[in-house]
Amino acid sequence: MAYNSWNQTLITSQVDGSALTNTTTATSILPGAAKFTVPANVFSIGSKLIFRAQGRISTVVTTPGNLTLDLRFGSVVVWNGGASALNVTAQTNATWDLEVNAIVRAIGNSTSANIIGVGKWTTRASLNAPAVGTTTGVGVVLLPDTAPAVGTGFDSTAAQQVDFFATFSVANAANSITCHMAELVSCN
Repeated sequence: MAYNSWNQTLITSQVDGSALTNTTTATSILPGAAKFTVPANVFSIGSKLIFRAQGRISTVVTTPGNLTLDLRFGSVVVWNGGASALNVTAQTNATWDLEVNAIVRAIGNSTSANIIGVGKWTTRASLNAPAVGTTTGVGVVLLPDTAPAVGTGFDSTAAQQVDFFATFSVANAANSITCHMAELVSCN
């Protein structure tokens, strides 16, 4: 039997998010107008979301540390990409591209609802770039780099604002990331 489905773009960003620079504090890099609020009771088990974002990243030479990317519903981390090692060769305004596919595994109030997701982060700023030690070559990193895990529970009976955060492990003025474009897609 055929299953009718469609993809619906829920929101896109029209401007750059604020640059995250010289800090180890988890910070939203989405512009305020690109933070979509999912209405209460919209999710069902098996609902799928796709989050895509692109931008630029710069890193300090030798000891850039790691970068963690995550999706949040309000303050709750529902998908965590884990710490990704950055290229030890300084990068300046390297393009990055992220796609996260997430499936709702459970619904309910309080912290009963949860999702599981896997992402792909593509950039030459990754330690996994084919030409590590240079400024050429693009690497693809699966996020998380460990076994995928169900995110922190959230309340699907309440409205949830979707947000995108980045966290550097090393505070340095040369470590900077900006989100230029983002979109949230519902696959029903």
